[in-house]
Amino acid sequence: MIVLGLTGSIGMGKSTTAKMFVEAGVPVHDSDAAVHRLYAGKAAPLVEAAFPGTTSAGVVDRAKLGARVLGDAAALKRLEAIIHPLVRADADAFLARHRAAGAPIAVLDIPLLFETGGRDRVDKVVVVTAPPEIQRERVLARPDMTEEKLDSILARQVPDAEKRKLADFVVDTGQGLGSARAAVAAIIAELSGDKLHS
Repeated sequence: MIVLGLTGSIGMGKSTTAKMFVEAGVPVHDSDAAVHRLYAGKAAPLVEAAFPGTTSAGVVDRAKLGARVLGDAAALKRLEAIIHPLVRADADAFLARHRAAGAPIAVLDIPLLFETGGRDRVDKVVVVTAPPEIQRERVLARPDMTEEKLDSILARQVPDAEKRKLADFVVDTGQGLGSARAAVAAIIAELSGDKLHS
């Protein structure tokens, strides 16, 4: 089974691209969705122990937690030390299930793939990109998003140009959905061809 890492900076269209893989029949593990599940389960007591008052009714309150860790590098590191191993275990279980089911390709959607050293967990990397002005427009349209918040997020992410250099495949969502969907289909076709010849 080929494990494909899907990544891209904030606002590049990664979630939309992940859906295109799913629509094409490729299983996708969504790290953000895994975090949501963990925040409502296994991770909640661990987060509460590290950051008292950030959960209610056994579920992590993302707004309270965000207020505690955003802009505090040490707190963010503590949170990542709790969450990253749990998300990784969740992804490993996902891959084992699909490998056993005989899936030819599976996707790990990892927002911070390069930032968290996730390159060694995947066979190939797809980077989702868009022109910077489209990226800013998309992100600033989100509720509770400000220029400052966006700049702070971007400062912690490997620059888009750098990601594109490190990628095996690039999907540009700035060209519209049809173009992105065609790029996804071409990636799947190429990898499926690789499977047939190996």
